[in-house]
Amino acid sequence: MSSSNPNKPKLIQNGKRISGRSFTDLRPLKITAGVLKQADGSAMIEWGKNRIIAAVYGPHEVFPKFLTDNRKALVSARYVMAPFSSLEDHGRSGPNRRSIEISKVAKHVFENVILTNKFPKTIIDIHMDVVQSDGGTRIAAITAASVALADAGIPMKDLVAGVAVGKVDGELVVDLDKLEDNHGESDGAVIISPRSGEVLLFQMEGLLTPDEVKRTVRLASDAALKVREVQVAALKERYAQVASEQGEQLL
Repeated sequence: MSSSNPNKPKLIQNGKRISGRSFTDLRPLKITAGVLKQADGSAMIEWGKNRIIAAVYGPHEVFPKFLTDNRKALVSARYVMAPFSSLEDHGRSGPNRRSIEISKVAKHVFENVILTNKFPKTIIDIHMDVVQSDGGTRIAAITAASVALADAGIPMKDLVAGVAVGKVDGELVVDLDKLEDNHGESDGAVIISPRSGEVLLFQMEGLLTPDEVKRTVRLASDAALKVREVQVAALKERYAQVASEQGEQLL
């Protein structure tokens, strides 16, 4: 956030964002399930200029074994940015404070939706690798990972989805790109369970009034329903592909 910068660009002109989107428009969004043959489940998300691959392994044996929970599966989440994904510091190779933080919040999100009691004494590993970033990568990564979990056949209460909502030139806008993220007055990352409407993640930078916070959640919830439609379509396409391949093998 850099609202105090006198040289910041004008991000809203003639009632529209400079990208041409309205305040509630999403960037182009495409999700493909089953992109990795060696993973139990996988997905690639193309959201704006973001490119993120999610992979799921498990449930499998816990190592070291003393970490095993006899009542449920453990959930491990790992979010990293490839060193070539961004010119900024967080694009450097290896984990940093930001990637560790996002890994933790992703873990908490999925612990709330995965039916971990179905797989005691095991662990489910979720990997989210950003290969190109353009703002909103944590939202995109968690959205892709949800599809990868479903592709792996992991039972969940719901597919989780979300969007970033922020204030740009005094207006609340949905799905911030990198320029809006860098120069807007606020940025709120929201993940919800569309089925129940439960907010599973709300991280905010900048200042908003109580009314603006409520509007942020409403806007994010409405946008998440659009994201969910893309998730479901990706899984249906994957199911049709697998069914076709199995049919060919039986012939």
